[in-house]
Amino acid sequence: MIATNFTKAAITSLILSAGTMAWAEDKSGTNAAQGAEGGQGPVAQLAMAQNLYQYGMAQKNALAVLTAAQITMSIDVTDVERDVENKPTEGAGEVADGGEGAEAPVDAAVMLASARSLAADDETIIGLIEDAEAEGARGRIGGPSRTLSRLHAGRTDVFRVPFYGNSLAELAIIGDGDADLDLLVTDENGNVICQDVSYSDQLYCSWTPRWDGNFLVGVVNQGRVRNSYYILTN
Repeated sequence: MIATNFTKAAITSLILSAGTMAWAEDKSGTNAAQGAEGGQGPVAQLAMAQNLYQYGMAQKNALAVLTAAQITMSIDVTDVERDVENKPTEGAGEVADGGEGAEAPVDAAVMLASARSLAADDETIIGLIEDAEAEGARGRIGGPSRTLSRLHAGRTDVFRVPFYGNSLAELAIIGDGDADLDLLVTDENGNVICQDVSYSDQLYCSWTPRWDGNFLVGVVNQGRVRNSYYILTN
C-alpha cells in the first residue's frame, strides 16, 4: 500500500488548484450548515448494504448477505456520465501496477448468488432467497445517481459535483474490494467538507450545503491494483 502521510496534502493541493481555476463566486465561508450532519437517505442505505454484504461473507452468514441484496434491490439507481480529471497522485512516486482487479463492485445479483451458496441445503433460507428473486425490483424507491470509474494504482480522480442548498447532500464511494481508496470533499472555497483516509474502499459522507454549489470530490487509489468503484450521489 502507498503511504498515507501525503494523502491529505496531495488531494487538498489538487482540489484547491482545480477550485481556484473553476470558480470565482462571491460566496464566503464553508458551504455546510453547522451541526447539520444529514440523514440516512438512499445513498447511505446502499453503502450500508455493501458493508453488510462484506460482513456476511466474512462470517459466512447467508441471511446477512440476503438482507444486503434486498436493500440493494429496493433502491433504483440511475447510471450517469460525469466529467472526471484523472492524474498521478502527488507524492506517490512510482507505483507498481499489480493488475486490473475486478470490473465493478458487487451488485444484487452477485449478492443473491453468494447468499444461495452460503445457504447450502438450508431450505428455509433458500425459500427466502427465492422469494427475494421473485420480488425483484418491484416497489423500488427513487435513488441516487451512479458513475463507474476504474482507478489505477497511484492515480487520483477528481469530480465536480453540484448539490442543492438547504437539502441533504449524500456521497458514497463503493469500491470492488481490491484496493484501499481515500476520499476528500471540498467546497468551491477550498474548505474541507469530508475526509476519509481509513483502510477501506467503502466510504460515505453527508452534509447540508448552505447554498447551491459545486463540490470537488477527490478519490485516491492507495493500493497496488486497480479499483473499480462507483461514486454515488443523491
